[in-house]
Amino acid sequence: MSKNSIDLNCDMGESFGAWRMGNDEELLQYVSSANIACGFHASDPATMKQTVRLALRSGVAVGAHPGLPDLAGFGRREMAVSGEEVCDLVVYQIGALAAFAKAEGAKLHHVKPHGALYNMAATNQELAEAIAEAVSKVKPELILYGLAGSELIRAGEKYGIRTASEVFADRTYQQDGTLTPRSQPNALINDHRQAVQQVLRMVQEGTVLSQQGTEVAIKADTICIHGDGPQALPFAIRIRERLTSEGIHISAL
Repeated sequence: MSKNSIDLNCDMGESFGAWRMGNDEELLQYVSSANIACGFHASDPATMKQTVRLALRSGVAVGAHPGLPDLAGFGRREMAVSGEEVCDLVVYQIGALAAFAKAEGAKLHHVKPHGALYNMAATNQELAEAIAEAVSKVKPELILYGLAGSELIRAGEKYGIRTASEVFADRTYQQDGTLTPRSQPNALINDHRQAVQQVLRMVQEGTVLSQQGTEVAIKADTICIHGDGPQALPFAIRIRERLTSEGIHISAL
């Protein structure tokens, strides 16, 4: 199951105007692809432009990170949305980020839904297919990032889109392969040693240990680190160092 290379992605550009969240510029030195917020859950035009520019300068693949229209909740609260609404909001956000990428001389590489939209699409076939439909209509050459084993991956395959099965360095798992909800205890991993071990297990063995103590089979094409997490930068540094020492190259898909 071990791989020779893996993508390391990070959610970025989740700031507003002069206020900057996290360590985006530093993180770009260690990751291979960036999921850039498109204005619905976070970000604004200036932040989108600057983040695209920084990613391009660092040689990091640029991806759109569309979320639900919920700035106050940072896109992490579920909303009652139809498939048609989801398709429209994803089309809108891909278009916005694609325009900034073109303006800066970059090429859009992938789409990864954010927060509640991502988690809803992991188990809801209608919403998953709405996202896949949006990608197929706007830029079918883009790679659709989705939770490994989820409805979103199946939807992408149905629509003939290239998919990337995503695993998480900083989140724990349930025995059905879903992420532990943030509202529950131990949903987040804050210890870099635990994060590194989980990543190695997923990449080299194709399994992850669930919160219930069971081994869950998992496919890992790309590893996510949440850029807004307090441990994002040390996690990125240590994960990259350890994967490299194991002979696994970090590169965009």
